[in-house]
Amino acid sequence: MSRIETANGHVRPTEVAELLRVYGVDDQEVVAALEGLAKDARKQGWWQTYSGIVSPTYADYISLESDAASVREFAPLLIPGLLQTAAYARETIAANAITRTPEEVAALAEVRQARQAVLTRPSGPLKLWAIIHEAVLHQRFATRPTTMREQLRRLLDVSEMPHVTLQVMPLDGTPHPGSVGGFSLVGFPGPMPDVVLLENLIGSSYVEGVGEVGTFADAFERIVAAALPTDDSLKLISQMEERHRK
Repeated sequence: MSRIETANGHVRPTEVAELLRVYGVDDQEVVAALEGLAKDARKQGWWQTYSGIVSPTYADYISLESDAASVREFAPLLIPGLLQTAAYARETIAANAITRTPEEVAALAEVRQARQAVLTRPSGPLKLWAIIHEAVLHQRFATRPTTMREQLRRLLDVSEMPHVTLQVMPLDGTPHPGSVGGFSLVGFPGPMPDVVLLENLIGSSYVEGVGEVGTFADAFERIVAAALPTDDSLKLISQMEERHRK
């Protein structure tokens, strides 16, 4: 039991129901969900191929993202990873991953592109609601000037997916909770609790408590209210993309 509770051992699917009975859990939806997790525990995700490049925390997030039903993200500094073009990913990873070699940067860009498969997965695409700060859309790349134009076009193309919602936080927007930083709120089907991802220059951390996650959910609703409506957001992105083509 100590190995299981410290994540040094696995629970067999056949043991889940009995353990939950001992713990006083009798909700069949919860039992079924945890039995499913136990069955999948030993499966290898595609990201394991990049185990020497992807940090354990990042690998955990990719695993969560692959199982998630939805992601709500406020992005004040960069285009969300699920919406980035390959060129944008390489440029921004190279700028931020200052300890990485060019080969590692290329591999991390490949990982970021591979993650985007959740938006088109046959079992049901991930529902993405992304709010991007307008300042991000004004970014320039001296070594490859077409990068931002292609990225803006990518946003417009992805916005046509029925399960993707995009909003822009305008430069002159009213004060909102996102002023303290970006976050990703990852939601799961059934009884599994949501989690929040926070990122910084040296890594990532998670918020998992129900109350704390609820605070971020409330904050996201306020950010939604402060951002431009969807139609106005796409109009702004389209105008910016048009200017890049002149």
